[in-house]
Amino acid sequence: MSEFDEKYRARLERLSTTNLSDALDAYKLTGATYGIRPVIESWGKIVGRAVTVKLKPFDGVTPKHHLGIRAIEAADPGDVIIIANDGKLNISCWGGCLANGAKMKGVSGVVIDGASRDIDDCIEIGFPVYARGTVVATARGRAVEESTNETISFAGVEVHPGDVVMGDHSGVVIVPWEHLDEVLEKAEALCEKEDNMIRDLRNGMSMIDVDLKYNYEKMLK
Repeated sequence: MSEFDEKYRARLERLSTTNLSDALDAYKLTGATYGIRPVIESWGKIVGRAVTVKLKPFDGVTPKHHLGIRAIEAADPGDVIIIANDGKLNISCWGGCLANGAKMKGVSGVVIDGASRDIDDCIEIGFPVYARGTVVATARGRAVEESTNETISFAGVEVHPGDVVMGDHSGVVIVPWEHLDEVLEKAEALCEKEDNMIRDLRNGMSMIDVDLKYNYEKMLK
């Protein structure tokens, strides 16, 4: 079992992307992405350390490796592959063969600032894909891999290899590895506070009284 799995995975899986996003805000850190959600609603939460991929437009030189292959080979079980393609929806960044290869390596899922294809294949093997959309067009002749496991810009967030990625139905959030302990502790405290608020509401307390009791507007402080 890796250090991440032993120390952090179970704690993170009890939280949501919004808990982590609020904790990042409390420390004035950037990590909330936008517009990227599970392609299929039934796909649940994914959590793991980032293996990064950056794409660029095809320049006429056929690459030695298809995009994503080196990321799959570099991934450890539980990692999340994160692909930056500037939000382009006319080019696929992921497909069925890649999904099968990643599944066999134990990768938790893929998150894409762009589009994916072969979603039926991904459904068949239970491999979660988070993206801006889907497209049938191949990347061949349209996009190639620029880098693997280097720093990328992903939907407005700088992501380093090994940063923590979480995706759920609200979206995708990135936590810098060097800030994980403090962000996780804050997120757990915020989650507990929100759970207590919801408990009081369900027990009949008014929204006004709950707001006053928990100082909801200033809960990040």
